Amino acid sequence: MPTLPPERARLSENQPHRHRQVAESFGSDPERYDRTRPRYPDAMVARIVAASPGPDVLDVGCGTGIVAQQFQAVGCKTLGVEPDARMADFARRSGVEVEVATFEAWDHAGREFDAVVAGQAWHWVDPVAGAAKAAQVLRPGGRLALFWNAFQPPPDVSEAFAAVYRRVMPDSPIYQRGMPSPDGYSALCANAADGIRQVGGFCAPEQWQLEWDRPYTRDEWLDQLPTHGFHTQLPPAEPREILAGIGAAIDAVGGTFTMRYTAVVVTAVRTAT
Repeated sequence: MPTLPPERARLSENQPHRHRQVAESFGSDPERYDRTRPRYPDAMVARIVAASPGPDVLDVGCGTGIVAQQFQAVGCKTLGVEPDARMADFARRSGVEVEVATFEAWDHAGREFDAVVAGQAWHWVDPVAGAAKAAQVLRPGGRLALFWNAFQPPPDVSEAFAAVYRRVMPDSPIYQRGMPSPDGYSALCANAADGIRQVGGFCAPEQWQLEWDRPYTRDEWLDQLPTHGFHTQLPPAEPREILAGIGAAIDAVGGTFTMRYTAVVVTAVRTAT
């Protein structure tokens, strides 16, 4: 198993996968998470399947089974790995087979897969240990595909949302310079690609992007907002104030808005050796 040099080990202390309390906080309300979190473009799923040698898919950090179900819908056989037993239980009720473990510690028991995928989850995995485990379980020619939904509201809505966070959380770096964009995910993608390169056993990683839109009503967006990672860690008063401010911002633009999503994908093919 590759190890990080000391200077990278120090830097990795600030990486998301070190913050297990946040990583395993989403299971506090799996029903809301499954109900409100956006799915991924069908074209992205189809492209991953077409570029993989077979139908056996391992879903890392499968959560409530959102990604696994999308791959099952196009004929794949899926297995999920999920560290939160509450999320795993929910996924099983929707017909997804799940084993409870962090991916780094998961025992694959000699099983092999045609694709290893992770939706909105790989930043909670050590990028080097995770890539090494993926290399162990992928068949030659198998595909590792790591993806996130980057979201960007319209400019006026983006600034109104960011202003709420600056007012309620003036000491937090969250959204001090506006809402995130696909470019804001560049660090996550670079970290994932760097881990793949360090491990070896993969062709050079590629990055794909697929854009899509999703309209939201005020109530729909406020229903999703508490499932975002940093919201789960706030003291009770702050989420209420944020929800009230975001709700007022959406009311000010007519009660609805259209979110532009970009599915950003880091992907690499397992070599034969």
